Amino acid sequence: MTSRGAAEKARSATGPGQDQEARLAELYAAMGKVNIQALWTQAADLMPGQPAPRAVPWLWRWDTVVALAAEAGEAVTVGRGGERRVLALANPGLGGLPFSTPTLWGGIQYLNARESAPAHRHTASAIRFVLQGRGVWTTVNGEPCPMSPGDLVLTPSMTWHEHHSGADEPMVWFDGLDLPLVNALDAGFFEPAGAEYLDTAHPGLLPSARPDTDRHSPLMVYRWEHTARALAEVSTATGSSDAELRFVDPVHGGDAVPTMRCAMRQLAPGLRTPTTRAVGSSIVVVFSGRGRTVIDGLAYSWGPGDTLAVPSWCAVDHEAAETARLFVVSDAPVIEALRLDRTEVLADHQPVTGSWDG
Repeated sequence: MTSRGAAEKARSATGPGQDQEARLAELYAAMGKVNIQALWTQAADLMPGQPAPRAVPWLWRWDTVVALAAEAGEAVTVGRGGERRVLALANPGLGGLPFSTPTLWGGIQYLNARESAPAHRHTASAIRFVLQGRGVWTTVNGEPCPMSPGDLVLTPSMTWHEHHSGADEPMVWFDGLDLPLVNALDAGFFEPAGAEYLDTAHPGLLPSARPDTDRHSPLMVYRWEHTARALAEVSTATGSSDAELRFVDPVHGGDAVPTMRCAMRQLAPGLRTPTTRAVGSSIVVVFSGRGRTVIDGLAYSWGPGDTLAVPSWCAVDHEAAETARLFVVSDAPVIEALRLDRTEVLADHQPVTGSWDG
């Protein structure tokens, strides 16, 4: 019997269904050898009916994080190689990546008394929201920016920046970066400062050549005293228990950082915000007050210093037990620039099905 005849006999013995499976297996094996994949085997994962984020809602407790940061402050030095002492808030849904959401890095930076972190610059834009301590300044392109609790400090893309402490106590702040987005686009550059920069990077001394600021806000620091006063004025003027401010570029009117939206939200006690879904992810840092956030039915109770990751298209609402001020950083400018923005407000509050316990 010829080989062709034997193959036909084998196919007839196994039946048409098994024959088709064998043929497909051979096809997929042949495609795999030349790095080709079949869309029809994974279309549901690639194009779901609605966003299906890998990131999960998660809460990092202030007491836990700051204790670990203090321990790192004793065990880990700051300098070349490490550059910064930062604890990355890693979302457990992202397979071990040090990112809070697929587009946002969130971390807690800890600077000891009288300590300095050396100058460098990178493509990723960064924001600093101060949580604890005084007497530290960040130098951005040679401009010293003193830091106090509630202040927002910008270190936009490719700006030189370094941190210096003149205090007798540590300072702790939240770091937000668009690092995951930059890395996904293969657009990242990093450069440590050399002696030439360090010779001119002291408070009050500016480099002779300064980068244009048309890509970001020319204002490097947004002071808490101004933010607090503006929140009070907005609340009084609107009569609303939910007052929100966006940190913007005062020249161009857009977001202070082109890839990250920074906002401060003040909630009155007893208020529960409408339940909404929005395309895009965010990180919520509790500056003051206590309350809870309900995400897809689970209640996440929070207090000062706690940090919460909110993935894309989750049902979300906030409820304050006492006057609460929430700092929020999101990827909204990127989502909007790509015309991918979509928001849905539910007719009623989502039911609470349980409490998150970590």
